[in-house]
Amino acid sequence: MQHLRKILFPFSLLYGFVVSLRNKFFDWQLISSQSYDFPVICVGNLSVGGTGKTPMIEYLIRLLKEDFKLATLSRGYKRKTKGFYLLKGNEEAVQTGDEPLQFKNKFPKIEVAVDENRQNGIENLRNLKPSPEIILLDDAFQHRKVSPGFSILLTAYGSLYKDDMILPAGNLREPKSGARRADIVVITKCPEDLTLSEQEKIISGLKLKPHQTAFFSYINYADKITNEREERNLQDLKEFCLVTGIAKPQPLVDFLQKKDLKFKYKKFPDHHNFSEEEIKDLDKESFILTTEKDFMRLKSSISADKLFYLSIQLDFLNKKEEFNSQILNWLSEKI
Repeated sequence: MQHLRKILFPFSLLYGFVVSLRNKFFDWQLISSQSYDFPVICVGNLSVGGTGKTPMIEYLIRLLKEDFKLATLSRGYKRKTKGFYLLKGNEEAVQTGDEPLQFKNKFPKIEVAVDENRQNGIENLRNLKPSPEIILLDDAFQHRKVSPGFSILLTAYGSLYKDDMILPAGNLREPKSGARRADIVVITKCPEDLTLSEQEKIISGLKLKPHQTAFFSYINYADKITNEREERNLQDLKEFCLVTGIAKPQPLVDFLQKKDLKFKYKKFPDHHNFSEEEIKDLDKESFILTTEKDFMRLKSSISADKLFYLSIQLDFLNKKEEFNSQILNWLSEKI
């Protein structure tokens, strides 16, 4: 791996230069960026996938949905439609992307839209009657043509952006200096026993700006599995096939192994659209456990009585109320 990184390093320098120049053009206002007089909150990362953007968006929805009219806007990665699309909730994932469909199924009262053009998507959402008070942008940190009012940057424990390199030698979409645009940095997927001294060491290494605050979160796995019709106790599973199509499935695999559950494992690429042949192969399994995102792509193809998912939620190791207050206090100034 180190040898390959050395070979790819010159290409990373070139890519990093181009992205840095693009960012400078936005900073110098040589390329225009649209800002808004209503709250737009961006959740994103510097690296390619696997930092927990979906659980963070869901956390914000739970935090805000009772007091505000919310909308989420995503790109709709790997969908087969184009342009602005407002979800109803009865679509297939190929029409909308798996994550937006998950949001709409889970929180049917909020507006969920997809559009590769974020400016166009925001305009269309604001034209709804009634219009959303707050728009949550999913995976939009690099979409500089939109200037969000508040930005939350995620970086996963064990693969922090400070230790990474620019594509293609590493996994960073842009130079580490891009982190300065964030208001909050959340270190995600932390072990639940991460000590305060270890947290302070990580914060020191990130070299945050004075306006930035860091928080530490972890993934809380449910103790039940569901298929949207019924629930079963996870621990009651005797034998099953685990199917994943997410960027970093190893924490889930580790969690299930620690439960001493017996399963075989079929791993697919992130946001994988399953082929007919793959569906036929999976349909031979007597019981399938998958992630919530993968369930959105599989539920129309696999019999419901043998397809279940294990849901997850993001939670904070500490300073949860401080995180909530920082979001709510900012919103109180904008609404």
